[in-house]
Amino acid sequence: MPLICAGQPHANSLGLGSRVLKLSMSSAMHRVGSAGNTSNSSRPRKEKRLTYVLGDANDSKHSAGINCLAVPKSSIDGCDYLYTGSRDGTLKRWSLSEDVASCSATFESHVDWVNDAVIVGSNRLVSCSSDGTVKTWNCLSDGGCTKTLRQHSDYVTCLAAAEKNSNVVASGGLGGEVFIWDLEAAYAPNSKSDATDEECSNGTIASGNPLPVTSLRTISSSNNISTHPNQSHGYVPIAAKGHKESVYALAMNDSGTLLVSGGTEKVVRVWDPRTGSKTMKLRGHTDNIRALLLDSTGRFCLSGSSDSMIRLWDLGQQRCVHSYAVHTDSVWALASTPSFSYVYSGGRDLSLYITDLSTRESLLLCTGEYPIQQLAIHDENIWVATTDSSVRRWPAEGRNPQKVFERGGSFLAGNLSFSRARASLEGSTPVPVYKEPTFTISGAPAIVQHEILNNRRHILTKDAAGSVKLWEVTRGIVIEDYGKVSYEEKKEELFEMVSIPAWFTVDTRLGSLSVHLDTPQCFSAEMYSADLNITGKPEDDKVNLARETLKGLMAHWLAKRKQRFGSQASANGEVLSGKDISARSLSHSRLEADGNAENDSMVYPPFEFSTVSPPSIITEGSQGGPWRRKITDLDGTEDEKDFPWWCLDCVLNNRLPPRENTKCSFYLHPCEGSSIQILTQGKLSAPRILRVHKVVNYVIEKMVLDKPLDNVNPDVPFGPGLSSTVGDGSFRSGLKPWQKLKPSIEILCNNQVLSPDMSLATLNACNR
Repeated sequence: MPLICAGQPHANSLGLGSRVLKLSMSSAMHRVGSAGNTSNSSRPRKEKRLTYVLGDANDSKHSAGINCLAVPKSSIDGCDYLYTGSRDGTLKRWSLSEDVASCSATFESHVDWVNDAVIVGSNRLVSCSSDGTVKTWNCLSDGGCTKTLRQHSDYVTCLAAAEKNSNVVASGGLGGEVFIWDLEAAYAPNSKSDATDEECSNGTIASGNPLPVTSLRTISSSNNISTHPNQSHGYVPIAAKGHKESVYALAMNDSGTLLVSGGTEKVVRVWDPRTGSKTMKLRGHTDNIRALLLDSTGRFCLSGSSDSMIRLWDLGQQRCVHSYAVHTDSVWALASTPSFSYVYSGGRDLSLYITDLSTRESLLLCTGEYPIQQLAIHDENIWVATTDSSVRRWPAEGRNPQKVFERGGSFLAGNLSFSRARASLEGSTPVPVYKEPTFTISGAPAIVQHEILNNRRHILTKDAAGSVKLWEVTRGIVIEDYGKVSYEEKKEELFEMVSIPAWFTVDTRLGSLSVHLDTPQCFSAEMYSADLNITGKPEDDKVNLARETLKGLMAHWLAKRKQRFGSQASANGEVLSGKDISARSLSHSRLEADGNAENDSMVYPPFEFSTVSPPSIITEGSQGGPWRRKITDLDGTEDEKDFPWWCLDCVLNNRLPPRENTKCSFYLHPCEGSSIQILTQGKLSAPRILRVHKVVNYVIEKMVLDKPLDNVNPDVPFGPGLSSTVGDGSFRSGLKPWQKLKPSIEILCNNQVLSPDMSLATLNACNR
């Protein structure tokens, strides 16, 4: 007896002893929207997302390119340290000893690339990021951010600090803005609500920010500092106005009385950072300026550019006094000896050079595999940061650079940008002095390719070292390391004919997997507990993947919250200070309770995240802007000011937003040529995750065994508790008569036999 499901034409034949049943499926299967969404066709406003970043098993390593380095001028508490900032969004502190570097702290708060970092005073680290913020940290802390400064309108690309003035830091970014920050004023408490980031997870300083600090200062049209006492609830830094395009480089003299900047305008601008006023503009480069240095007095300036040139400027004479054609490509990094007699330079040509600024002699120290991003001299050595996740230390004779020139192999730097490139083409490329670094702080290879598999629980990745791995997204771990195999072949091998809604998105911008959850889309995927191998639940219970994933991510937070607030912590949002999440959520959209899940904090094994290498959460609430933190570092005080309301409503109140496309509708009727009587022409509906074998069960119970069909009505949904429909739970208890008869049944679609394990969603997807 063939069956036909509405949607694409399906044909099904059923055999039962000598009795043969044939039914056909004729119209296209289609989705049925949830009842809660039909009353309002307008698109809801976009809510704030929650992202979790899956880390490497060894959290002490960076997982993306190193953008910046910072070395204290002297030992801190008798120890030598190196600070690194990475495209993975974190900074790390390395404790240094002879040929040993151990990661003693990870500074985690930025939500995008860390682009630059400087040490201010004796124990303050300042960083900037593509997330548009400048952050401050205690150098010797365990990694907690002390302040977040928000003023830039775009990526913050560079910083500069005054060695003898621990109060002043300058920042520049892609918005063409240059700000000079008075850290003492930024830290000064001004009200009871003032707090550091360690006390309040999203403490920030910005115009109009909810955390008030000190008096507001800005630059008037006359370039004088003006104070606005009536706006005392926000600190605004001095603005050096003049750049019309992106700023890539900054430098400041030791006393903090002179600031230079450069970027895509190809000119070096000179400022008085005390007022933000322009003093001069220096022209000469023909491409973007990417690196700047000032000597301690502020008289001489070195600039490196994408035109491959290094230029030495005399600011007193307001002119370029020397040009050095050392590199064959963009110059991205400069570092000088304390006397400003020698400059180390690196860039896109993968090479590190040292140049005697007076004699113009240059020497190739080493050549690597990756473009050089930044340099930091440390005693007799130089640390080199590249687009790779590792940091390398090379010999540099930092105290007496002339010694390295005695090895020979130097050349005279020309003064035309094409001279080194021409020499390279003519085969006179210099030979590097050093072949290997003296020490390497290894990083984890960044993920360069990824593929979300059809089951929507696994992601296949390939990293920069060529290793292919399989991740389970609901637990945040690698479940299979295939080694260096063909990524494309492994992807084909793992292909499954299954259709699960796309409940999350992924990117690898930070060098690792960042999994994004957006409401309401993230709540669209469900699976049966049996398919997830969850014990202790009825096998036909539906499990919402996003809800259980959120429970797993926030299990530590919820446990800490219960310690603080007791059992109220999960009681319908009543402990959420300042707002009633229930009222707030209902004001945004109609919500529905997940009736198949208990309102508890139990985390099932398929959703347990590691506490050894826990993922980090990136999100934001109603105040303070985006933040990032390990799930094990959440202390239970975070609330709707820190988390999206929909996330808390799901975890605390067991409520989910309206979900579309959760059901399919179809028809069952005899196949053409069959002698069987048409039993019903009513449209039936069932959950998209329903398996074909459940449809078979329905056919046997309602048709083959001649059960009464008087109560089968058109447009009745398949669902548990309705005897006239095919439901998830129709056969949970007792042994049905058809099970004793053990009939042999097949269902066909487009004349192809369907697997009993195929879901209606997969069937629908295959026949579009």
